Amino acid sequence: MLPRVIVHNEVSLDGRIDGFSPHIELYYALVGHWPHEVVLTGADTVIAAEADDPETAEDMAPPPTVAGDTRPLFAVVDSRGRFRKWHLLRRMPYARGLVALCSRATPQDYLDYLHARQIDVIVAGRERVDLRAALEAMRRRYGATTVRVDSGGTLNGALLRAGLVDEVSVLVAPALVGGTSPRSFYRAPDLTSPEGVIPLRLTHVERLEGDVVWLRYHVVKAGGEPPEPT
Repeated sequence: MLPRVIVHNEVSLDGRIDGFSPHIELYYALVGHWPHEVVLTGADTVIAAEADDPETAEDMAPPPTVAGDTRPLFAVVDSRGRFRKWHLLRRMPYARGLVALCSRATPQDYLDYLHARQIDVIVAGRERVDLRAALEAMRRRYGATTVRVDSGGTLNGALLRAGLVDEVSVLVAPALVGGTSPRSFYRAPDLTSPEGVIPLRLTHVERLEGDVVWLRYHVVKAGGEPPEPT
């Protein structure tokens, strides 16, 4: 059984995720609207946020488990083993644990690196991470009923094209960026027919501070009816 998956992003009016000043506090103030057990991101996103803060001996082990801790787990999709600064994520105050989503092609030295740091690993897929299988595994292992995606266009695109997303939440910033680079919040190969277009149903519109507009859409899946707007 799959958890509910929610993609949450801020974009410019022309759909870009870069080139403008994001409303960080406003963006994260809204995530509490969805009680969720897992935050899912991609390796590109965490690599882009890397800092030059060295790992210490204290970073090698997870903090003690606290009964009743309601903070979500933080899961990273990284089949190629590119992200090697998990200590930076471990220091985050808003995650209770870390999960690496890997494939059977993930280098063994990377799996050894994760094991040495007591980071949970889910292996799903042959070459790349099988996102459906990984989501099912997180449902079984952690009881995750809702996953919030906090990532860039590549992972968003993979999840959307695989039919795994249930809701799209977008903050639209009052800004136009322009440009020719494809830095949108939904990146995937060009369609060859309209059959691949993902239908949505608008469920919420709200004008927030700073003229930011919050849009929420239910993803209409084949054979399913969307819920009533909330």
